[in-house]
Amino acid sequence: MSSFPRSLRSALEGSAQRFGTRPSVALIDGEPMTYRVLWQRAQQVGEFLRGAGIGFGDRVALLSENLPNWVAAYFGITASGAVAVPILPDFHSSDIARILRHAEVKAIFVSRRLLTKIGELAPSETGAIILLENWNQVLVGETDLDGGAPILDVNAPPSTVYTVPERLPSSDDLASIVYTSGTTGHSKGVMLTHGNLLADAEATLTIVTLDESDRMLSILPLPHTYESTLGMILPVVQGSSVYYMDKPPTAAVLLPALTRVRPTVMLSVPLIIEKIYKARIQPELTKSPLLRKAIGVPVLRKTLHRIAGKKLLRTFGGELRLFCIGGAPLAPDVEAFLREAKFPYAIGYGLTETAPLIAGTGPERTRLRSTGPALRGTTIRIQNPDPRTGEGEIMVKGPTVMKGYYRDEEKTRAVLSEDGWLSTGDLGVIDADGFIFIKGRSKNMILGPSGKNIYPEEIEAVINEFEHVRESVVYEHQKRLVALVHLDYERLQKALQSLSESDIRQKANAMLADLQKEINTRVPLYARIHRIIEQAEPFQKTPTQKIKRHLYIPTALRRDH
Repeated sequence: MSSFPRSLRSALEGSAQRFGTRPSVALIDGEPMTYRVLWQRAQQVGEFLRGAGIGFGDRVALLSENLPNWVAAYFGITASGAVAVPILPDFHSSDIARILRHAEVKAIFVSRRLLTKIGELAPSETGAIILLENWNQVLVGETDLDGGAPILDVNAPPSTVYTVPERLPSSDDLASIVYTSGTTGHSKGVMLTHGNLLADAEATLTIVTLDESDRMLSILPLPHTYESTLGMILPVVQGSSVYYMDKPPTAAVLLPALTRVRPTVMLSVPLIIEKIYKARIQPELTKSPLLRKAIGVPVLRKTLHRIAGKKLLRTFGGELRLFCIGGAPLAPDVEAFLREAKFPYAIGYGLTETAPLIAGTGPERTRLRSTGPALRGTTIRIQNPDPRTGEGEIMVKGPTVMKGYYRDEEKTRAVLSEDGWLSTGDLGVIDADGFIFIKGRSKNMILGPSGKNIYPEEIEAVINEFEHVRESVVYEHQKRLVALVHLDYERLQKALQSLSESDIRQKANAMLADLQKEINTRVPLYARIHRIIEQAEPFQKTPTQKIKRHLYIPTALRRDH
């Protein structure tokens, strides 16, 4: 892979030459944009930016749902030498305003639905505003969104010659500033270079394959680095086709999309496959006393799981060969099922700060509870390992590590050493084969009364295995462990549909009491739960579906950093 591109401009230009008439990106029910057209649109975006006085290194924001034009705008921004600032659509208006001001953007590409989120900002805070659906430039507060002049000509002949920027971006130049939406509530601008992003894409190809025959169905937000690097940049380099949905991936939207696209590759966060397992697979495997008994016999369980795995593959369109899972820990019981079902899942671990993948493995090398070994070119070490367990903070060094946090030297110095080692904030252990096992976040770790390290994430994994539990958060309060538990109310109501509301409430309370007893038989003595509190509403989450723990842990107990 010595010919792998070193800038996003050369990446798309090369793909336009190699895969010119092949489909690159499309809405599920729309006309695909060919690679040649995608490159043409990107060049037109670049010409507009230069004409608007936006130069090398200037920041340009993207605020939209996943759209083919989002991809064209991103490559147009970065190919011109400007810096893309992708913003997550679910950010609050006040957060978006802060990001636009902090990044000092010179223009913003925005969708119709999200235009209201910047409606109260002054032109000096947004720069030029371009509507992604039709490429029209609009003014703040303008109501006629179709009356303006488009910034590019979608009907321009393919032979059109476009000007080349005086300075072309190189590997070390900044390509993107990604404002994180983490579990601590602090949003930081992660600076990623062209080289960071392409090094991550290239290294990913050492654990999985992707080529022009592959079809990807995108279900994660493009502003997240997981999706933009592995679900956009990588398929563009390899000539694959990516399809976007114009609605959130609920079951009613996702299932028809799977049938229509028949994806060969998908990127997912654990929550999606966990929901499918709990809602569709687990009930089928336990619906009768005979099945429940059979599940307890290993040889029969494996057979039943294999049959369920084949049905699951048909649900995903029947041609899926690679289902990549990352962004958050995968529930152990769900992973155990996927392994026995021979479902082609790949696993990965990463951070926005590492563009994002640090470690991973393809379907043929997965190990239960492990994220796999470090990617080629990435070095991992355990900082100050516990002499008894080998556990310590995971440190990373390599070509994918960010340049730092934008305009925040203090936070950069806190996580990035002068010699290039990044503190991940994750605690883990590495086995003799180099496979990484994540224990939890260092800021979440609880020191037990006997001096033992207690990882809330491990206890939560046990709690979440119970059939009527959706999700949970464990924390320490007054030297004792407390669990907030959100139940699967839909499943609970189906199971207890003949009972009254008050009877269902009594049953739920009894279930929580039984749950506490059962959990405490499955965790060490020092990690026993003292109290379970019912969490009536779903927990608020980040775009990769990690719970925003800081919202639920008492203020005095937080250790944000």
